[in-house]
Amino acid sequence: MIPETDLVRRRELGEFIRAHRERLQPAMFGLDPGTRRRTPGLRREELAQLSGVSATWLSWIEQGREISVSATALGRLARVMRLTPAERAYLFDLGGRRDPQAGEDDGADALPPGLAATLAALPTPAYVLDRAWTALAWNEPAAHLFVGWLDGDAASVSCENNLLRYIFTAPAARRIIRDWETRARRVAAEFRADYSRHLQGPELRALVEELTRASPFFAEAWEAHAVVDREGGLRTFDHPTDGFLRYEQITFLLARHPDIKLVMLAPADGAGDQAATTP
Repeated sequence: MIPETDLVRRRELGEFIRAHRERLQPAMFGLDPGTRRRTPGLRREELAQLSGVSATWLSWIEQGREISVSATALGRLARVMRLTPAERAYLFDLGGRRDPQAGEDDGADALPPGLAATLAALPTPAYVLDRAWTALAWNEPAAHLFVGWLDGDAASVSCENNLLRYIFTAPAARRIIRDWETRARRVAAEFRADYSRHLQGPELRALVEELTRASPFFAEAWEAHAVVDREGGLRTFDHPTDGFLRYEQITFLLARHPDIKLVMLAPADGAGDQAATTP
């Protein structure tokens, strides 16, 4: 039997494509609107021809039948139907396919307007990471906390503001992060979850190769192929001037910028003695 969720997904996909097809005007594509159209928008055969797919295949999709839907075909439909980024993402979600363009657009890692000012207004350490886990922006409390990473010249010399380089190659990280081995191993597993979404990206492959050469510990952790989500929780540090510090980490994904993370560390007043660290 076909799971109910699959039936709902196929039905939603067909209704979504049909609704957007009916919103397209023939004149948008240089087609004669004629006077004998029984339905609004493009005919199914017209959308199929413009998208380079079979009219029968498109008909079955709109009927919610169980047929194969490739990422290439979905991409053609999205282009012809002139979907917005949100609509395109929705189309691929319904089709159960990964969008080959997702996260690869120019400026995907650009800092959204106003975010830097938001960071500056936060009273606790906060920073923004791009898809390679390089810090795009951070506030003064974060610069004070992360010695050897975000504190000015020292950061640019040791790790170029990249969190992975800091954790696995900067001596300061081992001194500041409590239970460094446990946390570093988890960071490698968290990064692998992000890495899987950009397997074709040369930047991330180069970073992994660099860290594998530079850090035997990273090489071992990466070879384990562990994968976990980047979750919040207690983060503890031994700061060179402030001593023992405890924070609760909260990570946010930004709307329309799925590869950018906003990480905030809130003081963990009253937290237990459990030690768990990493930025």
